[in-house]
Amino acid sequence: MSEYKILDSINRGRGHVSFHTPGHKGGGALAAQLKICGEDVTELSYTDDLSSPHGAIAEAQSDIAMLCGAKRAYITTDGSTSGILAMMYAVRGRGGKMIVPRNSHKSVWNACRLLNIEPVIVQGPEREGVILPPDGGEIAELVARDKDIIGMIAVSPDYYGNVAPLEKYAEALHSAGRVLIADGAHGAHLAFEQGRRGYAGVYADMWVESAHKSLPSLTQGAAVLLNDLSLEEKLKEGLSVFRTTSPSYPVMASVEFGYKYVAANPQAVAAVKSAVNDFKAKWPDYRFYPSADYTKLCLDCAPLAVDSRILAHKLEKSGVFCEFADGRYIVFYLSVATTAAHFRALAKALERALKEKGVRGTYFRRAALPPPERTYSYLYALSRPYEYVSLDAAIGRMSACNAGLMPPCIPAVAAGEIITEGAVRILKEGGHTFGLTDGKIKVVKK
Repeated sequence: MSEYKILDSINRGRGHVSFHTPGHKGGGALAAQLKICGEDVTELSYTDDLSSPHGAIAEAQSDIAMLCGAKRAYITTDGSTSGILAMMYAVRGRGGKMIVPRNSHKSVWNACRLLNIEPVIVQGPEREGVILPPDGGEIAELVARDKDIIGMIAVSPDYYGNVAPLEKYAEALHSAGRVLIADGAHGAHLAFEQGRRGYAGVYADMWVESAHKSLPSLTQGAAVLLNDLSLEEKLKEGLSVFRTTSPSYPVMASVEFGYKYVAANPQAVAAVKSAVNDFKAKWPDYRFYPSADYTKLCLDCAPLAVDSRILAHKLEKSGVFCEFADGRYIVFYLSVATTAAHFRALAKALERALKEKGVRGTYFRRAALPPPERTYSYLYALSRPYEYVSLDAAIGRMSACNAGLMPPCIPAVAAGEIITEGAVRILKEGGHTFGLTDGKIKVVKK
């Protein structure tokens, strides 16, 4: 028996005769093409049940909680999305509003809509083209003014590796009897930093993290973690509402594996950090965003006079794929599985791409994201009759949707906000947008 409880349970029945789902039966045509079919099983007498765990899954979740310093851990195979929905469900009814940073994930906005929670939108200052987390003082002021605020859902770390001032958030919220939830989707690896530096779980009442983003786990593998046991019953209820009833066993097993592997192999963490530092030292002419998270390598393409989206396309021709490119930054996500060979391939591909004709001179400075001039109710705007108008005609109108640039999918305007000339300029400049239909935006009818 290994330390990996879910993997052991899957392997225990290998080769059995299947008259249960899934339909590939662990063999046949699909298994010849997709080797993982042998591990893709369902709730059986030996595999445990995620909706009511008492065996291998329960043990794995207990182990993950211990490794992360949490009181409870719940695996989810729906990514962080179901976890965010479940956490928001767990606190609904404690008030009508939630403090929501502008760069929150789509699932946060959807949770507000589904659960009838009004988002109180906060936006930090901009540093080198990236929105920073809001200041702790602003959070303290908001909760002091409004007793209807449930708490805050913080984003930490964000897409660029900015770590929010969680200690200040916790102090402001907890002293006022409010809750701190964290979307730590990009920060599962921070549980294993010295002193858990930057880790959401040090301060949050409950938080979610996508193991698949920065641990060696399969896509959609995530975990919801809990410190405040007074929220346990409602959180479990929320998970039963939003989590799938047909969870992937390979994904569950990979979540357990990811946490335990990184915990047991600090030398692997040290190796990738060393490789990052070596890469930066070898290429001193490259400038990087000052990320607080070693797994986010953000190459600033402004000094290179290159549109990062064009550079990303060129790199793909060499077989090198980034996480995203936003025009200024090309962002590479790292993990303990990133090797020195990866960095050699990246260096070679960058050198080749930057020499190509037509790459230099393509960068243009994107307009900064302006703070909204006036904001009305998000829920009100979503509930009103609407119409689609051109962007120019939308200036001064109330938005009936969230719209912005992708990546990284931060709304230039949110539902209930008055659309400004600055927001329209950003939407027009963006090559890829969300929230627009045939170049038109949804606005509340007059």
